[in-house]
Amino acid sequence: MRPLTEEETKAVFEKLYKFIGKNIKNLIDRPNDPHCFRLQKNKVFYVKEKLMKKATNVARDKLVALGTCIGKLTHTGKFRLTIGALDLISQYAKYKIWVKPSAEMQFLYGNNVLKSGLARITENTPAYTGVVIYNMADIPLGFGVTAKSTNECRNVDPNAVVTFHQADCGEFLRAEDEL
Repeated sequence: MRPLTEEETKAVFEKLYKFIGKNIKNLIDRPNDPHCFRLQKNKVFYVKEKLMKKATNVARDKLVALGTCIGKLTHTGKFRLTIGALDLISQYAKYKIWVKPSAEMQFLYGNNVLKSGLARITENTPAYTGVVIYNMADIPLGFGVTAKSTNECRNVDPNAVVTFHQADCGEFLRAEDEL
């Protein structure tokens, strides 16, 4: 497990910025409980510094995981968020979408959110920005990217895609081998 390089850190922060904006500093600069990002076999982990220091006693080849896996770095150097990042993103999300109970299962099966399944959306949400998808009980289900802004959503067809699916809680079952 090693620290991220400058390019890797830039890719991680750019992706996180899409979802939480300037709240990125709250992830790292926790006065009572500092955290850091670490890389292990192309997976990026969000780790408490205390735990990371204790893990130095474990051999690298024996260490499987440490902290929370928030994403993967692709071979081309791009960063892809995984469902493990949902807890972090939902705490600090700038833009949110709530889905109706009828559309909740469709989203958890990996489908995009349609206008007919949209219950609420944060005011002034721009198009093509990161959003966290909640059910009506304010439980985070996953995250995605908006296809339309808040103003465009008011006037579109009920079958139009409002949010592109990126990750959801159902991935723990569908892709448990990869996570």
